Amino acid sequence: MTRTFLLSPAYAGGRRAQMLLNGRGQFALAQRLRDGEEVSLGEVFTFLSGLYFRGKLAYAKVFARPNESRILVITPTRGLIPAATPVSLGDLREFAEVDIEESDPRYREPLARDAGTLVRQLTRECDVVLLGSIATGKYIDVLLDLLQERLRFPADFVGRGDMSRGGLLLRCAADRTELNYIPVAGAVRKGKRPPRLEPRRYVT
Repeated sequence: MTRTFLLSPAYAGGRRAQMLLNGRGQFALAQRLRDGEEVSLGEVFTFLSGLYFRGKLAYAKVFARPNESRILVITPTRGLIPAATPVSLGDLREFAEVDIEESDPRYREPLARDAGTLVRQLTRECDVVLLGSIATGKYIDVLLDLLQERLRFPADFVGRGDMSRGGLLLRCAADRTELNYIPVAGAVRKGKRPPRLEPRRYVT
């Protein structure tokens, strides 16, 4: 592997998650989960998070090189999981029970475990690109402690909120324009807000 994309997690305890968990949803994703169909973690987290996770996943899929890249998602209880991993309603209920807080060992310990495994798998040519906020300690501190200078992120993320990052990633994926990555170590984590992106519509 020459590149690993790490996607920050979606919140599994909110209103959109309840639309899947309450057993009453009549939309396709809720019905598929109730019927026990295989639904990928990426698809479920895209529904939970909307534009932001959709942008992260679309971008990673476009710029992941076949047989040379992987896309891993940070989860509330299971560390790093490939975005294509099938998940069930039971998995989602487990995720909903744990907040994404560094102080909670149910979240932190699996993440540290898998980040340590990832470090041991990396060769000199490999890098790890975080598609997520670097202004929060919820996962940055754990990842940076283990990955150190290997951990990179898009420089254009500085100063942007979640929705702005999601819109930027969708735009880059659609245009096939890859962002510039810089090390998280030593980077400015909170900078001046950049100009707003011009609105654009995307076809699903």
